[in-house]
Amino acid sequence: MTYVFEPPPIPSLGISGETGRFPVHRIYCVGRNYAEHAREMGSDPTREPPFFFMKPADTVLPSGTDFPYPTKSNDVHHEIELVAALKSGGSNISEADALGHVFGYAVGLDMTRRDLQGEAKKTGRPWDTGKGFDLSAPCSDLVRADKVGHPSSGRIWLNVNGEVRQQGDLGDLIWSLPEMIAYLSSLFTLRPGDLIMTGTPAGVAAVKRGDVLEGGVEGIGEIRTRVV
Repeated sequence: MTYVFEPPPIPSLGISGETGRFPVHRIYCVGRNYAEHAREMGSDPTREPPFFFMKPADTVLPSGTDFPYPTKSNDVHHEIELVAALKSGGSNISEADALGHVFGYAVGLDMTRRDLQGEAKKTGRPWDTGKGFDLSAPCSDLVRADKVGHPSSGRIWLNVNGEVRQQGDLGDLIWSLPEMIAYLSSLFTLRPGDLIMTGTPAGVAAVKRGDVLEGGVEGIGEIRTRVV
């Protein structure tokens, strides 16, 4: 096939212990999926159904790479998350079959221009400027599910400059990963290469240039980035 200009490179993530890379298709993010975080954002976690927003695939930033503080914001927040990567997809996937579509897992950060997100919320506009900006999805290498299983519990945490900022347990997720996959697949046809960021525990807060963010998910891995 001939293109009128050279296509951009395919966004991808490394795979722990392997030379091959995982091509990223889409990045789905679930909002307010830990009860305490939902409360700190002013919502009622007992009544709110799951909702999703998206980041472009090329917002992924490898762990260990500096995170450039974005333009047009004075209030950028960190959100540590478990990331699930799909090896297959489809529509109307059942909860019973959902985990069979998972290739592996990583640790991610949903970096957020909170001031722009807040303005969008007030006016009923999309969150794209607050969530989908360049390099807003730092992510560790993937670990294969056939090596680590499918975590349903385990500590998730984020330290900023060596001090604990966020801490929770995967067992506190309001919507489990099988439920998320099943629900998402009723809205979109999921594809191989899709990433699902599963939500963040309480403790989100602003970062500043020079901050070092280090976090992880028990049994999955760790992530590190410096704000520049």
